[in-house]
Amino acid sequence: MTQQKYYTALELDKILSRAAALVCCPQARQMLLEQPAADNADEERFALSQTDAVTCLLLKNGSPRFAPVEGMEEVVQRACKGGILSMAELLRAATMLRNFRTLNEWYHLTEHDMLPVDDLFYGMTAQPALEKQITEAILSEEEMADTASDELYQLRRKIRQTESNIRDRLDSMIKNPNSNKYLQDAVVSIRNGRFVVPVKAEFRGEVGGVIHDVSSSGATLFVEPTAVVEANAKIMQLRSQEAAEIERILEAFTSQIAQQEAPIRFGYSCMLQIDVLLAKAKLALEMNANLPDVTDAGWFSLKKARHPLIDPAKVVPIDVELGREYDTMVITGPNTGGKTVTLKTAGLLCAMAQHGLLVPVQAGSTVCVFRNYLVDIGDEQSIEQSLSTFSGHIRNIVGILETAGPGALVLLDELGAGTDPAEGAALAVSIIERLRRAGARIMATTHYAEMKVFALETPGVQNASCEFDVESLRPTYKLSVGVPGKSNAFLISEKLGLPAEVIAAANVHLSNDDKRLDSVLAKLEDLKIQLKARQDEIEQLKYDAEHQLESARKQRDALIKQGETELEAARLKARTMTQEVQQNAYALMDEMRRLQKDEKASAAQKAQRAREIARKDAEKLFGKTDVVHNVPREFTPLKSVKIGQEVCIAELDQLAVVSALPDRHGMVEVRAGILRTKVPLSGLCAPAKEKKEQPRKQTGRPAGRSATVQRSASSRDARMEINLLGMTVEEALMEVDQFIDHAVLNNITPIYLIHGKGTGALRSAIHAHLRGHRNVASFRLGRYGEGEAGVTVVELK
Repeated sequence: MTQQKYYTALELDKILSRAAALVCCPQARQMLLEQPAADNADEERFALSQTDAVTCLLLKNGSPRFAPVEGMEEVVQRACKGGILSMAELLRAATMLRNFRTLNEWYHLTEHDMLPVDDLFYGMTAQPALEKQITEAILSEEEMADTASDELYQLRRKIRQTESNIRDRLDSMIKNPNSNKYLQDAVVSIRNGRFVVPVKAEFRGEVGGVIHDVSSSGATLFVEPTAVVEANAKIMQLRSQEAAEIERILEAFTSQIAQQEAPIRFGYSCMLQIDVLLAKAKLALEMNANLPDVTDAGWFSLKKARHPLIDPAKVVPIDVELGREYDTMVITGPNTGGKTVTLKTAGLLCAMAQHGLLVPVQAGSTVCVFRNYLVDIGDEQSIEQSLSTFSGHIRNIVGILETAGPGALVLLDELGAGTDPAEGAALAVSIIERLRRAGARIMATTHYAEMKVFALETPGVQNASCEFDVESLRPTYKLSVGVPGKSNAFLISEKLGLPAEVIAAANVHLSNDDKRLDSVLAKLEDLKIQLKARQDEIEQLKYDAEHQLESARKQRDALIKQGETELEAARLKARTMTQEVQQNAYALMDEMRRLQKDEKASAAQKAQRAREIARKDAEKLFGKTDVVHNVPREFTPLKSVKIGQEVCIAELDQLAVVSALPDRHGMVEVRAGILRTKVPLSGLCAPAKEKKEQPRKQTGRPAGRSATVQRSASSRDARMEINLLGMTVEEALMEVDQFIDHAVLNNITPIYLIHGKGTGALRSAIHAHLRGHRNVASFRLGRYGEGEAGVTVVELK
């Protein structure tokens, strides 16, 4: 048997046909069906990584727009040799260029790192200008647009005008009573590209002109009247010029295709490969397949492997391994128990991986490269039953023995069956020994007890069995490695109604060795069940331990984050206190100046007043020095902010105003008073309603009125005024802005701007600035007792 026949026995051809049905381009379909298997691990690893990369792109970007194209190599070759491409060929070229463009756009829909398919996508050079020119100029395989060139547009316009003139003349002739009687029908037709009228044969001499056709009966002559001969000749000339212009346009497009020969050829090859990869990726998604690891050590380990041709709702995943701890696996068990499925699953999935197809296994599975797949399952062998004969088996095995060697995977179903059991078992053992000496990896199914004993006694040979539920008489299709299976012929026969005395008599005929073997197998089965239960318990304990470890890690991370948050809060509070110290110092200095100017107060009163101010400010400052580590309160973070929006810094419970939008790290610049800082967007929330409503309760205002605190002149204090004496206009305006922001944040109004009388320049500049300020409701000069013209009183919104 050839390698292709072995692939057919594994049903690889059906898998490739499923993938080929998902291909767009006929040439790509042929490439997929004829694609050779990978020769080494690196080649297989790269092919699988390409398929996996395109599968990931499909999941993220969806399916790309892809139109079928074929035969572009011949088109480009004809263009390079000087031939003029037809409209159909140019439309194919435009479709190919559109594929280049749409595939590149699809590839760049999402950001990603370098992929093993980058060279294929970058190898397709999009030419949108040429694509647009061809698609706008050529409407179909037989029609070119009038707008393909100015000359073509003018020629077709003249043709239409001339044809219209001819029809008008002929229509007048048809409607004329003098000439109408000579016509067979009142219609105008075309013969040999010229306009004619149907004239009765007996009136041939009455209508002058050229005869272009005669009806089959000879009763009608199709005559081109003399009056339109010249116009018809003009149309023929214009059509000749039209054909020449179309040929010129086709030649120009052909020249552009020929000039781009190299990038078009390479891009077309890349496009076909991408088409193949897209088909493989779509098949992988249909099968829920994964990317396996690839080793060059000659072993494979398939976890939760599923046969891709069995209904996914019915298939039972199996774990199968070969080549690492043992090079031969002997699978036993009852008929229809899943032994053949196991053979085909292992061989098929390894062959699929060598052809660059992802396989339906669990992540963490491993495959390897086999030089040959040597299969003896029988010409008519199906998953349900075997229909092959002993002679057919032997013919296949002869070819396998001749071909087997290192790097070969040999799959033998019902080895030695169809003949005398003793001779068949001896042949089976001998064949396996010969294949092992040749260096092949072997999986074989059998019912022979001698094969089970051989596997138990021979290093490098492993027993395995397909489980069978005797109660329901149904196979479970689960593969159990390490324990030989029982055929359960007596139990199955009893369940099916075979008389008990027949079964008892058959049991008598069993040899003592067979009975001892059955007893050993039964004990092994019990040990296997106990071991499986213990393994499940260990896995559950392992899972619980990992879960607890993960929970501990999360708690640790939460504590670290809480510490970092509290540290940042302390730093922010320190910066705020520093700024407040500076503000209080300025306010204290202003108060001291006012005391010094108060001529009515005695020195003792001034000193007492200064001590009171210093004591109150000191108490206020020291009251803020304790950093309280509060448990972070629950709040709903803002998803977005706007410049100027009032927000609350959740960790500090401090109101602030947004001064800049979030940067790429999600940090938002806010202003709390005159302090600017950056906080994460997730640390901002909407201001609490009760904070805004608190001033209302203090002032006793109705709910619909403003919540701003109104203060009378008698309650004026240092927080309500700022001394601008001695400052330049620029310095004063900057201080005024900061002071107004501070007052707005703290709901203070009115405020007092002390600028002095002087020349009035500073006062005028401040008034001009206040007129355009968004937070100023009104302002006026101070009254008697407020500072008069040296003070401006500002009411805030």
